[in-house]
Amino acid sequence: MSKINIFSLGGLNENGKNMYIVEVDKDIFVFDAGLKYDNDRPLGIDYIIPNFDYLIKNQKRIKGIFLTHGHEGNMGAVPDLLESLPNLHIYGTKLTLSLLKQDLKGERDYTKNLKEIRPHSKISFGKNMVFPIQVTHSIPDAVCYVLYTKDGAIVYTGDFVFDHTMMGAYHTDIGKLAYVGKQGVLCLLCESMYAERRGHTSPNNRVSSFIREILSKNPNRIIATVFPAHFYRIQEIFNEVSKTHRKIVIMGKGLQTTLLNAIEQGYLQIDKNVIGDLVNLNDKNAVVLISDEKEKPFANLERIIKGFDKFIKLKETDTIFITEPAYEGIERRLALVMDEIAMLGVNAISLSSKKHLLHHASREDLMLMLNLMQPKYFFPVKGEYRQQYANATIAEELGIPKENILLKQNGDIATFVNGELVPNSNAHIDVDEILIDGNSSGDIGNLVLKDREMLGENGIVIISCTLSKETKEIIAGPEILTRGFIYVKEHQDVLEETKNLATEVILENVSKEEKRIDYSKIKNEVREILGKYYYKMTESKPMIITVIQEI
Repeated sequence: MSKINIFSLGGLNENGKNMYIVEVDKDIFVFDAGLKYDNDRPLGIDYIIPNFDYLIKNQKRIKGIFLTHGHEGNMGAVPDLLESLPNLHIYGTKLTLSLLKQDLKGERDYTKNLKEIRPHSKISFGKNMVFPIQVTHSIPDAVCYVLYTKDGAIVYTGDFVFDHTMMGAYHTDIGKLAYVGKQGVLCLLCESMYAERRGHTSPNNRVSSFIREILSKNPNRIIATVFPAHFYRIQEIFNEVSKTHRKIVIMGKGLQTTLLNAIEQGYLQIDKNVIGDLVNLNDKNAVVLISDEKEKPFANLERIIKGFDKFIKLKETDTIFITEPAYEGIERRLALVMDEIAMLGVNAISLSSKKHLLHHASREDLMLMLNLMQPKYFFPVKGEYRQQYANATIAEELGIPKENILLKQNGDIATFVNGELVPNSNAHIDVDEILIDGNSSGDIGNLVLKDREMLGENGIVIISCTLSKETKEIIAGPEILTRGFIYVKEHQDVLEETKNLATEVILENVSKEEKRIDYSKIKNEVREILGKYYYKMTESKPMIITVIQEI
């Protein structure tokens, strides 16, 4: 009897943080290990990754992490994962591992962990086998994975689009996909991001003509924002700039390293004579490329807008070009950035998310993938729940029985025994998120996040008092210090009452006869009494810290 479990530690009902687990009897195969950015809560959280506790507990059974491509949403959690599981094997194509190595720079050498694969070359693990197939995405060397088991193939598409103009390292091998489908697919895990969009994504993922128009209509300096690993868009920009007399200036060491490595490895076909340097930065015909790495979207651009960048100072003749359409979660942030640019009197152009698309499968692309695979069971992944639901509707329209379509949340387990889905199974594992502050390592925890939220919304009150070690009398204080709570000049009465209440609590708990004072009790009582008082007077709940010392 064979048993297969399929579930997700991240990536369902969300954009990013993709991590899908397939257990075949005792073997565990992990597909992608991504992060997502926290665009909603400005509380110092740089990015979020899945909780790895399940993998740590079962690390001896893990055969490897199989990365589909080099985007942060699919591989960004690997450095954090390797800190917990230093012996883990990471499988990926040449470019994917090259980009991963840039994130892995540190004290430990993970070279032995990285296993380079080639599309269409099988990797055997006893009775099971993993087979990567090249697919089209905005980055070269993207693959989908086929996990062959004795009960049939399990296919994880990763991110893909069908665009027949994208050749070479971007090309989709449709013949291989069809061959897998003919052999029999037990379950297809397919991305859902554009499942609500009608038609094919192509040609709306290509914007060469739009770039050409911007270059011709804006003769002065252009500052263009790019995603570092969206190579296809960067290639389009270089192709169009090479037809003009402009120079491209690449800003930022990370972006420079990424692009120069890609040129050397042949993933970007670029004439190096087009690339300028800081000498060309203020030229009238310069095209300046800027990007963000593991920061909040548009962080580098906002630094330029606010005048904090040491190299780039905006001029009214400049044009700022946002080269990628806004994806869900950053529309509001983009709107705020565009407003800030307008206030400076600078021209700004962004791609419309209605006319221009990212390299993800739309409705007709998904239909084609389903027709090629002909899966027995269909598992929509990667996207918000409504997008997963739209993907499930497409599968149902193509004849897949409703009971064979698996709409799940993170942690929900789909179990197959001898190639058949176990019906009405409520199996579930606990899943969670790890919140990463880039200034520290590891999970900062929800308690820290709540403290930051409280400080941001209500401020802080610090009460300090000095007692005599011998007599236990108050020598100095209580002194009251507030930040972000009230405007001190207009609320002297609140501060005076704070001092009185704190003094009462301290005196009630201090006795000359007692050698030891319970400071913990004093702090708790001060916090409780002042908390009620502040809420009554201001409807705010500031963080209250009491500091008592003896001399």
